[in-house]
Amino acid sequence: MNRMTEPALLAKKDFESDQAVRWCPGCGDYAVLAQIQKLMPTLGIPRENFAFVSGIGCSSRFPYYMETYGMHSIHGRAPAIASGLKIARPELSVWVVTGDGDALAIGGNHFIHAMRRNIGLKIILLNNRIYGLTKGQCSPTSEFGKRTKTTPMGSIDRPFNPVAVALGAGATFVARTVDSDLQHMQETLKRAAEHEGTAFVEVLQNCMVFNDGAHAAISDRSTRDDARLLLAHGKPLLYGTGGNKGIALRSFEPRSVTLAEGGTTLDDVVVHDEHAANGGLAFFLSALSAPLPVPLGVFRAVRQPVYERLNEELAADARRQKGRGTLAKLFDSGDTWTIN
Repeated sequence: MNRMTEPALLAKKDFESDQAVRWCPGCGDYAVLAQIQKLMPTLGIPRENFAFVSGIGCSSRFPYYMETYGMHSIHGRAPAIASGLKIARPELSVWVVTGDGDALAIGGNHFIHAMRRNIGLKIILLNNRIYGLTKGQCSPTSEFGKRTKTTPMGSIDRPFNPVAVALGAGATFVARTVDSDLQHMQETLKRAAEHEGTAFVEVLQNCMVFNDGAHAAISDRSTRDDARLLLAHGKPLLYGTGGNKGIALRSFEPRSVTLAEGGTTLDDVVVHDEHAANGGLAFFLSALSAPLPVPLGVFRAVRQPVYERLNEELAADARRQKGRGTLAKLFDSGDTWTIN
């Protein structure tokens, strides 16, 4: 991408559009918008080299509120449209803002193929575990037994785990943060912005109207120490008050252990490695859920060939071979074709 040759002179206000922000009071989307607008001028990228693409949903109003190029596209197809833009204009910083319904229901196939291709998109999924725009129906991440307008007796669907889906599809950067921890969100988004290839960030986000308290345990200061696990590369998986608890692996099952009890020491606690070539540890962490703590931070960050660069190499090779044959000659050559 075309980075500025001089220090960035932009500020957060330069990325705020003149459109009135139309989310419900207290919606977690406000926090995400503010942190992304705050992040943009720190990246050293000209404002005209940013593009935000969204699908359908509350979160998909994002492009209206960013003073950048953007597109409010169609339901579930934002990754496909953004992929086309990134391939055509690889120098752009292309961001996708989506929700749990938009990305994981109608958009499921587009989502997983963006992950496996490792195309240079920054995909931010705002997960409030509900369909907010259409007034409170069950979403692909709603809890088992969730009572909504479409599941009045309780949902019998098992919920998707967005981080596990992304890891299973081969994503090279996978992270999770929460709307109530602004510093953690900012650090996580910055890591995603700096990654080459697909960067996926799940933001656990509250919907005050239709699913208030969806992530209360990890947001509430009185409970979050025991409910969340902050991931740090090269550090043991500790949580709890003062880091007095840890995650151990016994018989391939995660266990919570308390340090200094029964001879338990730091040697018994798993050490996080976000750069591991094998994604097994990241997937192991993605499966943690209550009553174990919910991990927040970067699960995996590895370097692999980037799709748009490979595509450019193919195009260059095709140009070098120009003149060796034409489609017209091939089509007129008879009923059978010989392919070298």
